[in-house]
Amino acid sequence: MFKIKKILILLLFVFAIGLIVGCGSDHGEENDGEDLSHNETTDNGETQETVSGEEVSHSSGGLLHLNTKNVTRLNSNDAFEISVMTSQMIWPATHTANQPGTIMLAPIENWQLALASLNLVHHPNDGPLLFTDNGVIPDLVLAEIERLHPKGNVEGTQIMVMGTLNDGELDKLGDFEVVVVEEEEAAAFALEIDRLYGELTNNIPSSVIVGSMEEKGKKFTIPAGSWITHMDEPLLYVTENEVPEATVKALEKREGAASIYVVGPESIISNEVLEQLNHFGDVIRISGETPADLAVEFAKYRDYDTNFGWEVVSPGHGLVMVSTEFPELAITAAPFAHLGKHAPMVWLDEGKFTEEMHIYLEQLKPTFENEPTEGPYNHAYLIGGEDLVPFKVQGFIDEMLEIVPASGGGHGDHGAHGH
Repeated sequence: MFKIKKILILLLFVFAIGLIVGCGSDHGEENDGEDLSHNETTDNGETQETVSGEEVSHSSGGLLHLNTKNVTRLNSNDAFEISVMTSQMIWPATHTANQPGTIMLAPIENWQLALASLNLVHHPNDGPLLFTDNGVIPDLVLAEIERLHPKGNVEGTQIMVMGTLNDGELDKLGDFEVVVVEEEEAAAFALEIDRLYGELTNNIPSSVIVGSMEEKGKKFTIPAGSWITHMDEPLLYVTENEVPEATVKALEKREGAASIYVVGPESIISNEVLEQLNHFGDVIRISGETPADLAVEFAKYRDYDTNFGWEVVSPGHGLVMVSTEFPELAITAAPFAHLGKHAPMVWLDEGKFTEEMHIYLEQLKPTFENEPTEGPYNHAYLIGGEDLVPFKVQGFIDEMLEIVPASGGGHGDHGAHGH
């Protein structure tokens, strides 16, 4: 019996030593600054994520919130809630300086009108785009209008209504100065927005974005919304094979000197359309095989001659990330490109963390020489609940945005560099 006890004690001792060595090995890998996430690409292009080859829990159960250190999530699958959440984050309205000038009310059921309206989010309006629902102003949106109590733009307009509302709905806005843009045909509406913005600013921007107004082009066109929110270029509409008369009128105002940026591949906007557009200025196509590819290409693009384009190709930027499963959320979240971190939008293809997104975020990975407080930092606004973007996807995004030592060492090593 005594010998058996000695053998058992010896076996336990060997097992404990093995555990200590194993744990020490894991920490050594982390301190070497190696990326603990490994990606294997499947046949359908989706990235499968593992951490150090071990199974890890992806559940968000027990969490009090779904924000992480480098990712702020607007955790709702309700488009009206997202529109209000975006408004409350960007315009706290605690005092005059952070109150909006003009609020845009746009129909969620008409993405073409809502998207083109984003050109008016910019100064001098400086206000959110809130959704209406088939001609009705939801109570949630009305409450947000009251909270914001917009100051009005240079003409005193506090609310702009895009499209038409049901009978009696305008009465709900009786305390405000309201302008209604009743045009509901997409190309003609975009022309009217271009006219309104020109009158407000006493300026006609020479550059324009041209996108598809057809349903098949929807996800290719929406990435333009961030830019027209951020800068003064308008969005004009075409179809695959036609330039509408309203778009021609808008281009003619540029007197042959327009810089025309077409968003979408040839399958969405034909080369014949580009040839027609050539009559009005210089035409450049920004393309991608998929909407997600195009959104990244648009975020990376820059024309130095006209100063058009984000050129987000290095660390120190914000991004808005939206699942292609609910593209309207990208429209109402576009004001994150207007204030704060001035963040362009990129798609998460069906809410997944793809190899293409992994490659793009690797390009943006921030590093420091001596101290992580040097920056620069990246940040993402993730739009939608877990049904649209799972928490495990957020975890990988957060890790890809994290600043790391330029030397490749772990965060625990940075203290030695300055001493």
